[in-house]
Amino acid sequence: MIAGMAELVSAVQTNCDIADARHARDVSLCTYLLGMREFYRWEHDLPHGVAPPRDEVGRWISEREARWEGLADEDFVRLPLGGCDYDPFDAPQVNVALAGSGLVYGAGIGRFHKPHFFLGRLDRDERRGAARLLVCGCEYARDVAAIPAASQGETLIVRREALRQWLWEKAEGWNVKQQDGALKSALLAYGFDVDPLAAIERMTEGEIETLVLHEEGELSAGRMLGDSWPEMLTRLRGKRAEIFARAVKDNLADSLVTLPALLRRDSVDSLHFWFSTFDGLRREMFPRLVAAYGARVGAGDTASLRTAVTAGQEHFAALCQRLLTLDESAIEALSHETGKIAL
Repeated sequence: MIAGMAELVSAVQTNCDIADARHARDVSLCTYLLGMREFYRWEHDLPHGVAPPRDEVGRWISEREARWEGLADEDFVRLPLGGCDYDPFDAPQVNVALAGSGLVYGAGIGRFHKPHFFLGRLDRDERRGAARLLVCGCEYARDVAAIPAASQGETLIVRREALRQWLWEKAEGWNVKQQDGALKSALLAYGFDVDPLAAIERMTEGEIETLVLHEEGELSAGRMLGDSWPEMLTRLRGKRAEIFARAVKDNLADSLVTLPALLRRDSVDSLHFWFSTFDGLRREMFPRLVAAYGARVGAGDTASLRTAVTAGQEHFAALCQRLLTLDESAIEALSHETGKIAL
């Protein structure tokens, strides 16, 4: 680690708390409570598979919300590191300063203009073509909404703990009714029915690559769309328009990189995993892909999937370009007409 580690962790966590004070309750009550339960688990280092004590979680949430009341109007604090103070949003420069320390830092603006920060142990640092891949292990500071993966410029960041948490949430939800579908296929492929703990660990390690592929797709789509795309997202104020725009680009990214790579590698388990995440507007806009999935992946017939993915590249590239010509009201209106723009 580094000298001044405690001070750095404290500063990053303070910024996480300020961001949460402003935005953590911007989601539905169910999503908020689930997120807070998992945040409690992280803060108290409780293992997955063990339910946090409900009464204690309730008291902890009340205390946390009371603390937030005094933070919402505070400014984000600069990060003390190596005798200098750094802008908390300048993640590339902070990571330069952290070189050789075994730490990785992340910061950025996510959905609905919410700031996100984290600090953790650096498990992997490698090149992926022109991009740099950083994989974070144990996290020392984070906000409520732990995002498993993101790209910042030409840097790809994957957070192992956040992915593990997300997988446990999905697995626990599935385990209630054990419905057939892509999630069941993915979980059983990793042996969830035999040893849930070991299965989620294997799945976490195995699906890091799928997240990396998606972020590579984001970079590829970003190069096609240029600076106009993030500028457009910054201008959006309505949640529906932003969710729709991000879903369109997600479909482009996965059509360009993620799905072609998984199909080329014949990564059947990872295809099941990917389709288990394929929901909402992304799914509504790409029924051809849903139809191609069916039982064909398990049967080894992926020709129809390949054809659908190739068609998706052109379709969603054109749709992204169309969104760049529209104002927010037109984008939102289009989001309610997915049948007319679906592939």
